[in-house]
Amino acid sequence: MTYNIQTYAVIGAGNMGSGIAQKIATEGMPVVLVDLTDEQVERGMGIIKTMLDQGVERRIFRPEQAEAILARITPTSNWNDLANVDLVIEAVFENLDVKKKVFSRLGEVCKPNAILGTNTSSFFVKDVAAACSNPERVVGLHYFFHPAKNRLVEVIGHELVDEKAMSAAWAAQEAIGKTPIHSADAPGFVVNRYFVPWLNEAVRLLDEGVADVATIDWAAKKAFEIGMGPFELMNVTGVPIAMHAANTLGQELHAFYAPAPGLVHQVNEVKQDWVLSGTPDESKFDAIASRLLGVTFYIAAKLVDEGVASVEDTDIGARVGLRWIKGPFQLLNETGIGKAQEMVRASMAPHGLEVPPFLAQADEGGIPIRLVSVGKRGALTSIWIDRPDAMNALNPAVGAQFDAAVEHGKANGAGIVIGGSGKAFVAGADIKFFVDNLRADAFQDIYSFTKDGQMTLRKLSGGDKAVVARVQGLSLGGGSELALACDWIVASPKASFGFPETGIGIYPGLGGTQRLPRRVGLPLAKYLIFTGQSLSAKKALNIGLCDDVTDFASLDQACEKWAEKGSVQQRAVPTIAPSQDWELIWDFFSRWTVEQILSGDADSLGEPQLEKAVKLMGFKSANALKMAERLLNDGEGLELNAALDLELEHLETAFSHPDALEGLSSLIEGRRPAFVVGVSAI
Repeated sequence: MTYNIQTYAVIGAGNMGSGIAQKIATEGMPVVLVDLTDEQVERGMGIIKTMLDQGVERRIFRPEQAEAILARITPTSNWNDLANVDLVIEAVFENLDVKKKVFSRLGEVCKPNAILGTNTSSFFVKDVAAACSNPERVVGLHYFFHPAKNRLVEVIGHELVDEKAMSAAWAAQEAIGKTPIHSADAPGFVVNRYFVPWLNEAVRLLDEGVADVATIDWAAKKAFEIGMGPFELMNVTGVPIAMHAANTLGQELHAFYAPAPGLVHQVNEVKQDWVLSGTPDESKFDAIASRLLGVTFYIAAKLVDEGVASVEDTDIGARVGLRWIKGPFQLLNETGIGKAQEMVRASMAPHGLEVPPFLAQADEGGIPIRLVSVGKRGALTSIWIDRPDAMNALNPAVGAQFDAAVEHGKANGAGIVIGGSGKAFVAGADIKFFVDNLRADAFQDIYSFTKDGQMTLRKLSGGDKAVVARVQGLSLGGGSELALACDWIVASPKASFGFPETGIGIYPGLGGTQRLPRRVGLPLAKYLIFTGQSLSAKKALNIGLCDDVTDFASLDQACEKWAEKGSVQQRAVPTIAPSQDWELIWDFFSRWTVEQILSGDADSLGEPQLEKAVKLMGFKSANALKMAERLLNDGEGLELNAALDLELEHLETAFSHPDALEGLSSLIEGRRPAFVVGVSAI
């Protein structure tokens, strides 16, 4: 069976279903919102409109954007409107009989190659799929509240699922801006398996008199570095929901997971939210932290032992879905293997449970956490950067793993496709790494990171087999430089490319000043680097910055097609504007220098396009602009590797200038930088 997802539908117009539909429409996709009656559907549309109105008030959306989102949603109570939909997502309330009836009906009204997804959080996907005439096309798609804002989705298979349906459903989640993780068809899937017991253990601590609510919340926030403690979170999400989720886990897994007596009492007798007031008793921190961490470590290790989730997906689930700064395994490694084992023993022994083998057998050096994974996508070796919560930003750890992955991929003898998890391809380098090292007067670490990165990128193109960049979303700075280092760049319609470095006081140092002009021509390279202007995938294709733009459903196939063309040994450097639309910019940046533009001597001819470019340059670091200009000009006639060396030679000069720390710091602090005016290092 072939699956090609272009259209979506959501069954159930309640809070969850309407939120899923809103997210799909926000990402530019048409979606049908279905419920049993027109009144229910209209209520769902009302929920969406209220959310969008709030977004307009908060300036997240412009009024016309909100109207366009609503226009992409087709509300209906006529299930025959599902006949031509490619992906249907069931989001009705958690009743297995009701869900089975829904899937039985979907099997009748949907086309044979429509994928059917269930948002169940309480039932096995296989049990829901059993009600459908074609269970192989049923997948679990477990979204997290609020689905219009929370990017996480757990993609769950089952014994009969068609792997092609799984792959298509996964790509469809990427297409709507979600961050998917894999889960086996198991109770609680990934995140709820440890999050619900974490809430439940907090109530146990209260039941046992270890501490009061205020102290437990305070200790949890400190230990896990999070904004809300377990009791406050239960108040926000609903105390009964926590109890029902714990009850389900307890029935399916072990009595340890069953609701604590205090949780049952709060729901059935008190029938109110938790009272959060009080002064934390800091002397209780260790006792609380050890229990909550011990429970979390136990379940995280069990997930891996049971094959429910990988180490990486377990952590991504926490960071993206729960917005924890660190995932369970990151916390475990920071705690130390020996101490973590002790915490698990102490926390779980009262329940007759032992340290899981995965943790018991772990090396004292810590549990390896992959930031870069190597796999297969069709005929190609895939190299994936997996830091979706950090928009796949590059740092030394990512760089080292990426280099090892490239070596491994090259040894495989197949073409390579490089991608990123989540909404971004790669959003540049990790800014905090630069700031921390500048403040510590540790430029050598910055230089080593940049040089190592350059050496890795030099391995990509021009080899025996092609390397293709699969740019599905945002690509900034180092991400765009990574893509440029590949033989071919294939983009989704949502991809964008930008070089924002001069706006934060530095220049592109991973080859951007040298590979970009060889791709698009020197004048357009200057325009992009000097202004920091991002380009849509369509515009990038127009100027030759990428080679192909195709929808998400065809992205992997397109990468294979371009890989078949083989590696690119050398490109012909453009010497004229790619089209009439770019002639003004081409001529302007061919003629005028940075000094002339900044001083006002350059004639923008009264053209809005050029005046905007000049205005954008006025917000950049003059030093960074002049250094970038020099690198662009000096590298033009050089062999590529010699030109790339220029970036490294001038790196210390750039980072020693006050504009570097000012620009990089301003990005972290969320303010406009105050660059030095008229002072240049060259």
